[in-house]
Amino acid sequence: MLRIVVEDQDRAGLELDLDELVREGARRMLVTALLAEADAYVAGHVEERDEQGHAQVVRNGVARPRRVTTGAGALEVEAPRVDDRREGFQFKSKILPPWVRRSPKVTEVLPLLYLRGISSQDFVPALAEFFGSEAGLSASTVQRLTVGWTRELAEFGRRDLSQVDYVYLWADGVHFNIRLEEDRLCCLVLVGVRADGRKELIAVGDGYRESEESWAEVLRDLKRRGMRAPVLAVGDGALGFWAALREVFPETKEQRCWVHKIARVLDALPKSLQPKAKAALHEIMNAENKEAAETAMDRFQETYGAKYHKATERLLKDREVLLTHFAYPAEHWVHLRSTNAIESTFATVRLRTNKTKGAGSRSAGLAMAFKLLEAAQARWRCVNAAHLVALVRAGATFVDGLKVEREDHRSVA
Repeated sequence: MLRIVVEDQDRAGLELDLDELVREGARRMLVTALLAEADAYVAGHVEERDEQGHAQVVRNGVARPRRVTTGAGALEVEAPRVDDRREGFQFKSKILPPWVRRSPKVTEVLPLLYLRGISSQDFVPALAEFFGSEAGLSASTVQRLTVGWTRELAEFGRRDLSQVDYVYLWADGVHFNIRLEEDRLCCLVLVGVRADGRKELIAVGDGYRESEESWAEVLRDLKRRGMRAPVLAVGDGALGFWAALREVFPETKEQRCWVHKIARVLDALPKSLQPKAKAALHEIMNAENKEAAETAMDRFQETYGAKYHKATERLLKDREVLLTHFAYPAEHWVHLRSTNAIESTFATVRLRTNKTKGAGSRSAGLAMAFKLLEAAQARWRCVNAAHLVALVRAGATFVDGLKVEREDHRSVA
């Protein structure tokens, strides 16, 4: 049987409430890890000596106490120091670099809260509840972070795209309020799928009501920086994006977002009919092949066309581009039928209450959106059957989701 034996001098540290106990345990674990890191560095160079035979790399006490904000709370630690006397070498902890005052997870929380309506003045009391400390989370700190995020966004918008290949592209315009301006910010977002199946943020731009010129400016900039035309673009029915896409990347195929389309069609129907109509629309969207989808679409028109012309017109005007996904691998359909990759990231932004204040300026709003997407990107999973993305780029033919061999291959067989 294992037993935990606590020394008398450590017993006082355990007489704490649960949160304090967690913080104290985290502090001790961090100190232990820092000591192990320093000792490993010294041990790795123990044979290196100077002309007098003295060790070149030795421990050198501890640094001044430093307060670090982590997910477990604010921890005060004394990082071990190492004296590396070799020319051009210096020990720097990878666990706790000299400039770090908060963990990456805490830094990630700030833009999340900011986009969800917490103003910089509210950060101190709000985060004090979570992290047990107000140190380093003042309004001025948040403002400095915002400036840094704006700079990061600018650098992101200048990167070279000639070495990456985006086969699929999702586009959406996300609107949210600006506290100090009357107009709402329209954040133009593009997310792509690389040839290896990974999803990646491509662009975050400031648009004017998703206008054609706003989208065209974003797409032209991507093309100037070397971006190749995607095989397929997915988006809602906003005419601005599609007109801009046809101008800049005319060879790219179009797929309308079914989530947006279903919402618009249902808006034109009485509430009493919406559940039944929604099931009929889902039958079209989830059809096993294009023929079945066409049949279900005709049935929808027969059912609702006479009395609810506006609803059927909204569906039928995009008939072909709603069914484009059938010409691509069936494993990819779930990804290609909607702009969920963008929508899910901004879901809470769309659902904010009237009390939400939003960002203080357009530049700050764009910076926050960029950081939110950047944080979410680490959790995006690859598309299903990622190996098929490269075949799509190579021009392979798919019919109703299945790859079709070329005629000459079949005739030889």
